[in-house]
Amino acid sequence: MRVLVTGGAGYIGSVITAHLLEYGHEAVVIDNLSQGHRDAVPDNVPLIEADLADISALRRVFAAHPIDAVVHLAALALVGESVGDPALYYRNNVGGGLSLLEAMRSSGVSQIVFSSTCAVYGEPQRLPIVETDPLLPTSPYGETKLVLERALRWYRGAYGLRFVSLRYFNAAGATKRHGERHDPEPHLIPLVLQTAAGLRPHVTIFGTDYPTADGTCIRDYIHVSDLARAHVLALDALASGQRDAEVYNLGCGGKGYSVRTVVDIAREITGRAIPIQEGPRRAGDPAVLVASSEKAARELRWTPELQDLRVIIQSAWEWAARGEGPASAPLDPFGRS
Repeated sequence: MRVLVTGGAGYIGSVITAHLLEYGHEAVVIDNLSQGHRDAVPDNVPLIEADLADISALRRVFAAHPIDAVVHLAALALVGESVGDPALYYRNNVGGGLSLLEAMRSSGVSQIVFSSTCAVYGEPQRLPIVETDPLLPTSPYGETKLVLERALRWYRGAYGLRFVSLRYFNAAGATKRHGERHDPEPHLIPLVLQTAAGLRPHVTIFGTDYPTADGTCIRDYIHVSDLARAHVLALDALASGQRDAEVYNLGCGGKGYSVRTVVDIAREITGRAIPIQEGPRRAGDPAVLVASSEKAARELRWTPELQDLRVIIQSAWEWAARGEGPASAPLDPFGRS
């Protein structure tokens, strides 16, 4: 298949693109490079720098590159930012997503794998979370992802669009070529490792009074390679006709880790002191988000292979040690100049 990957120059998108090539597919990447990196896209993969809001540009992409299916990742994804500026998230995540669906419809492309999120559940009513649980997002970020999920179902009934929505839990870790290098960096594990490397004075723990064993949030971490492999399996399921309009959680078997546990494991792996600073809760952050991925295991035959948190953190630390971390870093994680 020839697959269009929106946001394919970003952290997750670049790993998905690499996996598509590894499994014998072709890829085309569209990315506005606001968060992505040109050098994350392989030289043999076309990269179109454009925004999804530009439907004319999207139609030109579909005209120039016969596309069989789409993996849609391009979106804004910061919970706190979405609470402070919901209009930005509706314009980008909903508006851009609908532009993409319209360009697909006018080009006759009827298969899409959508990058959704565990944030569509809000505060879970039971654990681990399953796909049929209530959808009550507590942030505009989660709400905008849910809006597009619902649009996919309406497009399925009206236009024959076939889709798989993958509700990610916390993507983390690195491959030999790709890791997290956001600016600013919003995610816990790279922030912790940057602190271990001496690039930050401390890690802030947002909220220490949650109803959890140590008072900090609990999250379900999934290695980015396992996440990418799920997208390839979802595309194959759509292409074979085995799946038509499905939603899957992607997590690591119902086991979560607290923020303090992440810091403690990072201290063990790096052998470094990692100072912490306690701060208030962030708006829109649920206490616990842990997935059941039994449906994905059963129907997509997807099983995480790198689900141990120590493996995830070790891979991110090794990637940073190769000098692939933030461009502004004056030192590598092992303190060499």
